[in-house]
Amino acid sequence: MRRVILAIVTTAAVLVLLLTFKSHTSTSALLPAAVGAGPDQGAGSQSTGSAVAPPASGSSGTAGAISGATSGGTRTVTGASVMTIYGPVQVKLTVTNGKVTSAQAIQYPDGTPRDYEINAYAIPQLQQETIGVSSPNIDAVSGATYTSQGYIGSLQSALDKAGL
Repeated sequence: MRRVILAIVTTAAVLVLLLTFKSHTSTSALLPAAVGAGPDQGAGSQSTGSAVAPPASGSSGTAGAISGATSGGTRTVTGASVMTIYGPVQVKLTVTNGKVTSAQAIQYPDGTPRDYEINAYAIPQLQQETIGVSSPNIDAVSGATYTSQGYIGSLQSALDKAGL
């Protein structure tokens, strides 16, 4: 009798767990439009989670491209795409007279709602810390360790390409 009751209770518990399981779905409507976007960068140009996305608009498919110098010694440098366990992270910098004046994360993991949630607060913090520095010695964001490590790796690559 005890075995029958145990079997029924176990079956009911497993059934409840299966019915309440929610799989992760990728919905771009959950991502705030401004995350990682600069003045010329929309939310639709980020990567798609675990797969390596194509390079951001304007690059020819090679990581680390440098655009031509413009007035005032301003140039744009794109760092290498650094693969993390959740997807690639890539940084684009605008350098004016040897100082970083703008930083954009043009690729970062965004394949799940949790990725959106983490990067909605991590990417702006990383970008803000990058402006004005000429080294990859920035603080990692708590709770976004892998994104921070990928960002810092790509930042180092971009700074190397910029000669800083």
